[in-house]
Amino acid sequence: MAKISKITTQKKRKNRFNIFIDEGKGEHYAFSVDEDILVKYGLRKGMELDQATMESLKAQDEIHKFYGMAINLLSYRIRSEKELTDYLRKKEAEVEQIQQVIHKLKQEGYVDDREFAYTFVRSRMNTSSKGPLLLKKELMEKGITASIAEEAISVFTPEKQREKVKKVVDKKLSSSTKKSFQQQIQSVQATLVQKGFSSEVIRDMLQEAKDNYRDHEAEQEAVIHQGLKLLGKYQRKAEGFELKQKIKAGLYRKGFEMDKIDAFLDEHVDSEA
Repeated sequence: MAKISKITTQKKRKNRFNIFIDEGKGEHYAFSVDEDILVKYGLRKGMELDQATMESLKAQDEIHKFYGMAINLLSYRIRSEKELTDYLRKKEAEVEQIQQVIHKLKQEGYVDDREFAYTFVRSRMNTSSKGPLLLKKELMEKGITASIAEEAISVFTPEKQREKVKKVVDKKLSSSTKKSFQQQIQSVQATLVQKGFSSEVIRDMLQEAKDNYRDHEAEQEAVIHQGLKLLGKYQRKAEGFELKQKIKAGLYRKGFEMDKIDAFLDEHVDSEA
């Protein structure tokens, strides 16, 4: 049976203590523990320890160390269970140690995936331009179940989505461009889908955009700009009817209306064919 012969405070870490024991052959260093472990188990000079107890104390100290790391990580922001598990794994914690730390954190209310999901959605809703479907995907990547993620994104109501979408639409369609209005709408739609907004909200907001943002003068300038580019591209390879058809097809693919295409061709191509 070993007996604690001395307990000293570590020089660089005042909350950790070195435990020295004497097993009848002279004093020697045995292990170190955190202050919480020291107090919890009442470690003191003269206390007898068997080998099993010392191994248990070392194991408890390891768990306490990883628990402290987790608490420090949580001090910056709330985390999901998977995020904490991945973090502790990187810190070389064993599976059983991680399970014990997570269990303790759950009991103390530090880990709650449902609370994390709602907090995550509210935060992203206020600080990013992402929609609910993308946030759901991100939540599931963080280990949140599909059902909890779906529940959490319910706070991202259609009204709030429309506010976000309107900002994207305003920014995209208010900037100067030489593209057709239809091409601009398609570009905005692709952006909104990529950001994860619901199809219903996208459809409704783009319909409003078509009613409010279409500028016929700008469209006329755009078709002339794109038409002249196509004319320069094809006039060395074709002429007459063939040239006209190539330009018509090119402008149609770019989303211009047929009446504007025909007007361009009548003015710029027939005279040069």
